[in-house]
Amino acid sequence: MKFILIPVISAAIFFLIAIVLILSQPPKGFASSETLDFPQGGSDEPLSELLTYTARDGADLGYRELAGSGAGDMILVHGSGWHGAAYEPLARAISDRCGYRVIVPDLRGHGPLAAPRGDVAYVGQMEDDLADLMDHLGLDDAVFAGHSSGGSLVIRFAGGEHATRMTRAILIAPFLKYNAPTARDDSVWAQPLTRRIIGLSMLNAVGIKALNGLTAIEFNLPETVLATEQGQWATKSYSYRLNAGYAPRSDYLADIAALPPFLLLAGSEDAAFRPEQYEPVMAAASVKGTYDVIPGLGHLGILDAPETTEAIAAFLDCAQ
Repeated sequence: MKFILIPVISAAIFFLIAIVLILSQPPKGFASSETLDFPQGGSDEPLSELLTYTARDGADLGYRELAGSGAGDMILVHGSGWHGAAYEPLARAISDRCGYRVIVPDLRGHGPLAAPRGDVAYVGQMEDDLADLMDHLGLDDAVFAGHSSGGSLVIRFAGGEHATRMTRAILIAPFLKYNAPTARDDSVWAQPLTRRIIGLSMLNAVGIKALNGLTAIEFNLPETVLATEQGQWATKSYSYRLNAGYAPRSDYLADIAALPPFLLLAGSEDAAFRPEQYEPVMAAASVKGTYDVIPGLGHLGILDAPETTEAIAAFLDCAQ
């Protein structure tokens, strides 16, 4: 009898610890006067039409398309909390400079069609959605680009089942992992609910995923940003499963090693990550990278900088 009780008691203690960790850190909203370098005002260019495609589960998801001159196709993945429309200026610059058709999706759980906002059905769903978008567009492969968590998703995509559909990658200040040397412990942007994430990770380790829809991370989106036209489509928090699927796997170096030839861009004044750490960390896993830390640019300011477009053009070998 004693030998039966020991594993039962151990299991009960395990689940109790997990539940206590989850319940001990509910979301409260994350607002701070110090945040990322959000641009003042917006682009004068009108937004392109929001198009839709149907994913494998029947959901209608949005994307925007910047037509090129036939030089190639690029999937440009937005960062956390935001949506594809905010990346149109960069997409337009790449399309104009290089002749690429640039496709900018609203990832599931984001943008004007988000339902529900900040959540997905399972951890790998956004990778499947990108593959479904390519099928909708008739693309066998494409260059992938991504900023911040969008860069994370590009890295994850390279390490997953759809990897062969990526020919080259452009990573703009990507999140690598919470325990990577690039991470900051003084983030002004994201507030992970660490105890809750640990508790949910414990349950997932034994196959229990019923609570994966709980909020796991919150973002510091200023009211001045939320009050803008595009701010109404912002996403202020993520579920555990969306957050997990928006980042490389636990062995993030293995996902980096699976990347095709890639360009890593970051600003020297990035307040989200440590730009000087990208090359030593990633070069240890792959010899396929080209690295450029651009002086004077922050985490968001890098998106609209002409130096960024020129670096991408050089990597893609665009004609002058």
